Amino acid sequence: MDYVKPNQVLNAMVDAGAAKASLSPGQMVVRGILGGAILACATTLAFTAVSQTNIGLAGALIFPVGFVMIVLLGLELVTGSFALIPLAALFKKTSVARMLSSFGWAIAGHLIGCFLYAALYDLTISKMGSDMSSPLIQTLIQTAEAKTIAYKSMGGDGMLLVIIKAMLCNWMVTLGVVMAMTSSSTLGKVVAMWLPILTFFAQGFEHAVVNMFVIPAGMMLGADVSFGDWWLWNQIPVLAGNFIGGALFTGIMLYWAARSKQQTPSESRLPSPGAAAPAAEQGA
Repeated sequence: MDYVKPNQVLNAMVDAGAAKASLSPGQMVVRGILGGAILACATTLAFTAVSQTNIGLAGALIFPVGFVMIVLLGLELVTGSFALIPLAALFKKTSVARMLSSFGWAIAGHLIGCFLYAALYDLTISKMGSDMSSPLIQTLIQTAEAKTIAYKSMGGDGMLLVIIKAMLCNWMVTLGVVMAMTSSSTLGKVVAMWLPILTFFAQGFEHAVVNMFVIPAGMMLGADVSFGDWWLWNQIPVLAGNFIGGALFTGIMLYWAARSKQQTPSESRLPSPGAAAPAAEQGA
């Protein structure tokens, strides 16, 4: 009884995208700060699980807790918006300028939130810089280097690889946002969104917001990564790949899938171009 039909989900996606684009810069920054910090906290929880169990899948099973909190609290995750706001722009329920502005303010918030959590977490695991023996320190250093200089050493192939991994990542992440709309119950939303988030994290794909925490945290602890390495070989191409994966694989392709079905007026309320933006808001 809690199930929401796919054509209704499409309407919710467009409405959510339009609502996000209508938020003020201040709202987007604050939501982005909280969303980035919560996702960073979930990342360190996943690393802790792997460290304690020596089972990589343990981290993937736990990591979605952060995504769930962000969605249920109505906070911001720009990677999720990469599927929703472009769809709203397609239906002319927002403008391209507002879409880009929304992305920019959300990314600014993520950087602040992730950096703050990275600084506090590094002080915690290093005992205020007095003890560097924690295995989590080496995990962060090695992960930061693997996400930057490892691609750099591959040259052009490395750049293409990181973009592909980012596209695959955000295909799953945006499906997590959409899957949360397939149920009207809290438990149904949690279970539905858990599945694609586990799928992306377990396979080591590239997520821009996770990297906004992991790479700076590793750099603070001594990773051999420069600011240029971070942005040129990871952050910029990952943001690009995440956008392509979310907007194309989830936003546009799901739209065309729903549009191709024969629907009765009682089953569908596909938005018409130029319709007014809704007041409802969706997290992530």
